[in-house]
Amino acid sequence: MPLLEIDHVTRRFGGLVAVDDVSGAIADGELVGLIGPNGAGKTTLFNVICGFTPPSSGEVRFAGEAITGLKPWRICRRGIGRTFQNLRIFPNMTVFDNVSVGAVGRLDIGPIDAILRPKGAQARAAAVSAATWAALERTGLAPYAHLLAADLPYGRRKYLEIARALATSPRLLVLDEPAAGLNETETAGLARFIRDLHAEGLTILLVEHDMSLVMSICERVMVLASGRKIADASPAEVQRDPLVLEAYLGAEEPA
Repeated sequence: MPLLEIDHVTRRFGGLVAVDDVSGAIADGELVGLIGPNGAGKTTLFNVICGFTPPSSGEVRFAGEAITGLKPWRICRRGIGRTFQNLRIFPNMTVFDNVSVGAVGRLDIGPIDAILRPKGAQARAAAVSAATWAALERTGLAPYAHLLAADLPYGRRKYLEIARALATSPRLLVLDEPAAGLNETETAGLARFIRDLHAEGLTILLVEHDMSLVMSICERVMVLASGRKIADASPAEVQRDPLVLEAYLGAEEPA
């Protein structure tokens, strides 16, 4: 059984069809890339998967259960963690507190627990702290834990987004253009980091415009164009696909 199943998903915004009858699946442990030109529908599909945008039709299933229409926090608790194309950090909170937001989001801690602190609340608080520190250590941000997020350089803010997602203990990590704005050296470091996460058994779905990054680390690549899926194959096959060459990579096959 696939970990994630996308079954004939369509998303319309008025007369615009942003995602058009897309189906696909990701197996447990895969590292899959999602590419396409600007406006292809990649982020919209991500938002449908993660519950930020309901589909107009179709269904998304995770670990065999339908998650279509669930709120993002419920989908997060089921095991899908994500980052955002445009950083959504809290600049006036510390790095630690930014990441702890993710850890809290995965646990069943409501406002009554926070106010009254019934039996077990301290144990859950300890679990949040442990998950936060683990994510900070994993992303190299532990030395900056008590800095304000606004004081981090841009490249480390990218890892802060990833750390917050990792703090939710995801089975599937959804990365939305993590290399955007990074220089060549930073991108190479990010590639190694993603490979390491995958080697540890984490399932990853990556949307990215940096083709060298996608083709070098992904086991399989799905391609969207004008909202439709036009390819789903190995990186080598995708780079030879005439439809992909025409729609995204250019009219001629790269040397």
